Amino acid sequence: MQDLVQLRPEGLYCAAGRFYIDPWRPVAAAVLTHGHGDHAHAGMGCYHTSAEGLPVLRWRLGEQDFRPHDYGEPFVLGDARVSLHPAGHVLGSAQVRIEADGQVWVVSGDYKRQPDPTSAAFEVVACDTFITEATFGLPIYRWPDCAQVAGEIAQWRDHCAQRGEAAILYCYALGKAQRLLAELAPHLDRPVYLHGAIAAGVEVYRGCGIAMADTRLVADAGAADAGFAGELILAPPSAAGSAWLRRFRKAQQGFASGWMRLRGNRRRRNMDRGFVVSDHADWPDLLRTIRETGARRVIATHGDTDALVRTLNEAGLAAETLATQYGEDD
Repeated sequence: MQDLVQLRPEGLYCAAGRFYIDPWRPVAAAVLTHGHGDHAHAGMGCYHTSAEGLPVLRWRLGEQDFRPHDYGEPFVLGDARVSLHPAGHVLGSAQVRIEADGQVWVVSGDYKRQPDPTSAAFEVVACDTFITEATFGLPIYRWPDCAQVAGEIAQWRDHCAQRGEAAILYCYALGKAQRLLAELAPHLDRPVYLHGAIAAGVEVYRGCGIAMADTRLVADAGAADAGFAGELILAPPSAAGSAWLRRFRKAQQGFASGWMRLRGNRRRRNMDRGFVVSDHADWPDLLRTIRETGARRVIATHGDTDALVRTLNEAGLAAETLATQYGEDD
């Protein structure tokens, strides 16, 4: 029996439905899992997306031929019955369920199982074959409670205040920044300052009714801010080492990412602090999710696939690796 989803030069292709999932080259019909730059590209004929993710895609891609669908709402493409289901990764992220030729496949896109006040919770979708991401597919990756980490970030800001320093926290502009602002809200008594590249996505989330901590733009602050001593500033990773940092007289720098689980990654980035916050599933949640789908076949892609495939094969599942062009979130 032919696979429902196959790898082509343009991306993951469903021949029964004549569409691609998160294609990296222009195609006539695309079904998108979410708006990160490694999954959502301009130049497609039309885009099928979750209705919740539409504002994010409009921000990232501009006006296109978008075809929004509510979570769980089936729609027909060619000979395939398709539906989108919450992935818990970022606002509007979706898994793609495909039913055709007596088979059910689910393409996970990026996903996480941790609670997140800025995105719909992951929904387990039963299937025969599960194509799963494996960004953090090693046993060492296990996430702490995000609310606890938010408290640690607030304490770090207070420590910097005692030293007359700004606390600059680098994070991805879509998903991570907004999640941090939502988790930090109960811990802060004054606004968080934002780099301009972070602010745009924050406003998109606010427009969708997502509650977050109060914010101000770094660019709007005056000389009286004394180099932002004692303030928390969110900035994209690209700002590290840039001329933008000159406006801060004294500062500590931190990074919020799942990669901070390994101290070596923090040292290589030359960060003072690392905070473990990820919008992907950790090792236990990868295994739990695969088990809960009931899939008899698992295809791992996007990340550390070897350890995951080996573990699944040893457990009696048919598991294999698929090489794709997806990368980091930003």
